Amino acid sequence: MQKKIEQTNTEDSLEIVKSAAVSAQERRAENTRILDLRQLDAFTNFFLICSGNSDRQVESISEKIVEDLRESWGTKPWRREGDKKSDWILIDYVDFVVHVFLEDVRQFYNLERLWSEAKQIDVPELELPPGHLLHEDGVDGDFDELADYNFDDFLVDDDF
Repeated sequence: MQKKIEQTNTEDSLEIVKSAAVSAQERRAENTRILDLRQLDAFTNFFLICSGNSDRQVESISEKIVEDLRESWGTKPWRREGDKKSDWILIDYVDFVVHVFLEDVRQFYNLERLWSEAKQIDVPELELPPGHLLHEDGVDGDFDELADYNFDDFLVDDDF
């Protein structure tokens, strides 16, 4: 049984892909770009391309995008390629395709060069609120409560 392919109107898909870019940046995705493919002979309207520093961060970014778009827009991916240990995860929403890479893999495939005729849409850097930190691997953490924590309670040997 084949999945039904549903498309949204172009303006909605632009807003949804921008929302996906924000979700990626909330997981500290780097070098986030949106390519507008509408004027080209392409199979989709937009690419969202971003990078992570580890396979764990790549997975975290992709999970955040899928979760946020489902909650905010009620949209689910048509298909997904790549697993938890992947260096490239592709999420196909029909109207747009999300590519989350490890940086060296992104440089190797260089989609921006392959689609160099596409217009690039600016994605402003996301400024996270004070006190909201993300680990290097993109996993959330709010570490304000650690400032008052007494780590000496865990020392076994006083000479340590």
